[in-house]
Amino acid sequence: MNIVGLIQDPGAWVALITLVVMEVVLGIDNLIFISILTNKLPAEHRDRARKIGIGLALVMRLALLGTVAWIVQLTQPVFELFGQGFSWKDMILIGGGLFLVWKATKEIHHNVDPQEQGEDFIAKSTTSSFASAIGQILLLDLVFSIDSIITAVGMTPHLPIMFVAVIAAVTVMLVAANPLANFIEKNPSIVMLALAFLLMIGTTLIAEGMGVHVPKGYIYAAMAFSALVEVLNMLARNRRKRASGGH
Repeated sequence: MNIVGLIQDPGAWVALITLVVMEVVLGIDNLIFISILTNKLPAEHRDRARKIGIGLALVMRLALLGTVAWIVQLTQPVFELFGQGFSWKDMILIGGGLFLVWKATKEIHHNVDPQEQGEDFIAKSTTSSFASAIGQILLLDLVFSIDSIITAVGMTPHLPIMFVAVIAAVTVMLVAANPLANFIEKNPSIVMLALAFLLMIGTTLIAEGMGVHVPKGYIYAAMAFSALVEVLNMLARNRRKRASGGH
């Protein structure tokens, strides 16, 4: 179907809206990771790191969409272990999940025991820190991109719809990146909650790679509920602070 035909097709618009929403929701995971990672950089480099990381992620996603026929083949099993078939997609999900679990665990340890500054896993020099942040943003986005593209292929066969959905979702990420990062930085308790989210997402990716399907709705419902509880805690703390005269 050509572009004009897609524009005139109501089903194409439904597919586009659905894909945009799905990409934005999946982008929440990326944004949390990007916020925590870039907040460790010097203040003057954070905004640039977020924009470059998300911009390169967009280029990578569009490039992957151009190889969608190859991406779909990643779901074919390449070997079996204990009767369970593993595809390249499974191995990428497991690798990405292990990476997230490691990062989240290291950050939680660093937050619980801040005296061990020397063990920070981001290099100390500004140049290497910046490059490390960008590289890790792209590494994690590769994992989520392959998963979301395979899901998108199951929802629509039209590449133009996928391209528009990805561009729209990444635009939302660019707009939301700084406000979310600033909010996390100003509320230390949110950092631990965000790290717990990353730990849960990493565990879910590992489970998916091992062939255990975890409905995404359960994950995001748990995240939303936890965030709501933390918001109530923040409101309670602010009221107590005002009642005590700000002391």
